[in-house]
Amino acid sequence: MDSITLKDYRCFHEEQTARLAPLTLLVGENSTGKTSFMAMIRVLRDAAFGHGPLDFKKEPYDLGSFDEIAHYRGGKGGRAETFEAGFSTPSPKMHHIDFEDALYNFEITFEQKGTVPVPVRRLFRLGDTWIEEKYEKGQPSLRVGTRRGCWEVPTSVNSRVNLDEIRMLPFFFTVSTLFMRDGKGQAPNFTPLEGSPAYSNADNDLLYHFLDRIFFVPYGRVFASAPVRSKPRRTYDPARSDRDPEGDYVPMYLADMYFQDKERWEHLKERLEEFGRSAGLFDEIAIRPLGKRGSDPFQVQIRKFGDRLKGPAHNLIDVGYGVSQVLPVITELLRENAPNLFLLQQPEVHLHPSAQAALGSLFCKVAGLDRQLVVETHSDYLLDRVSMDVRDGKTNLKPNDISILFFERDNLDVRIHSLRIDEEGNIIGAPDGYRDFFKEETTRFLKL
Repeated sequence: MDSITLKDYRCFHEEQTARLAPLTLLVGENSTGKTSFMAMIRVLRDAAFGHGPLDFKKEPYDLGSFDEIAHYRGGKGGRAETFEAGFSTPSPKMHHIDFEDALYNFEITFEQKGTVPVPVRRLFRLGDTWIEEKYEKGQPSLRVGTRRGCWEVPTSVNSRVNLDEIRMLPFFFTVSTLFMRDGKGQAPNFTPLEGSPAYSNADNDLLYHFLDRIFFVPYGRVFASAPVRSKPRRTYDPARSDRDPEGDYVPMYLADMYFQDKERWEHLKERLEEFGRSAGLFDEIAIRPLGKRGSDPFQVQIRKFGDRLKGPAHNLIDVGYGVSQVLPVITELLRENAPNLFLLQQPEVHLHPSAQAALGSLFCKVAGLDRQLVVETHSDYLLDRVSMDVRDGKTNLKPNDISILFFERDNLDVRIHSLRIDEEGNIIGAPDGYRDFFKEETTRFLKL
């Protein structure tokens, strides 16, 4: 995603667009909408690719009911009747022509039904080609458009639809039937709108390739972490390693690789230990079986080396909270077949400043064109390390590959400022309020 647009969503009233990059850092005071912003990113991914039903309470985000999601100003301002969101991203790279330089845009609108938000409009646009589906006054509608005009598409629903059943507006057709030509090879008979010409075979082919672009590309997985991860245990019993936002599954995932695939385990172990050393957290991580079978309990141990001796191995529960809190994050970042979108809440929790900085270097290392990181952080050390690594050429990321989103209260709203860094690592485009707190503290400390 290159950008996110929000309107009347939570604390974001007026329509505004925030720039995303391979590595996006969300900064600002508490309760300024950073977590809500990340939650909408995941909703948009699900909405654009049909991975519904959409859930505003899916862990680790619980945004509540429609009344708690739609913007509310109190008094005569009231609550918004709808809220909207969207994103833009470069066109998926495939072999068809016409869309190579186009920007792919997606928009969605939600209304209230009972206590929940339900989608009542989706728009997919790629250049001059678009498809829009709506639900108005109990009736669904579908329109398509190209550079030549726009047309109404007959839907498969001929009667009023119960909105309770629409948690994700489906296209009221299948790809094979929408573009199926008649026995004479003619395009389907769509109704022209707004003085448009008759729908042609050329329009049909263009829309077919358009759908090929937006629906038949790899969706990719999203990893969304909770701000507080799982507590370490002294002993673990083997179990399924299904992902969860708190990272409960990580010890089981590591043990499964240790028992089932030693080569993959050694590869991941090496990468984890490389970060552990750079962060000053540990030099070695190990799985200690408490039996001879894979079904027997096990422990996770780490070791910190001395000048001459390796030192004893310690149980994960005995080495401080920082290691267990960061382990789920770095495991997901460094494992094979990692997700291509990370939504991370305060990954620096319980880490020493030097480890927070090392985490910034790791983000620079793994972020790229095929992997996007959106990170909510309160760590100046992490932020400064990212800026310095870009400045010093220690990462393949360029200044334009970094976006810093500053969330600032503006009366009853929140304004998102899209900041950048230059070649020297300096933040550019920052508003007056960006560093006010730190300036005031420094001034007071120096008695100026």
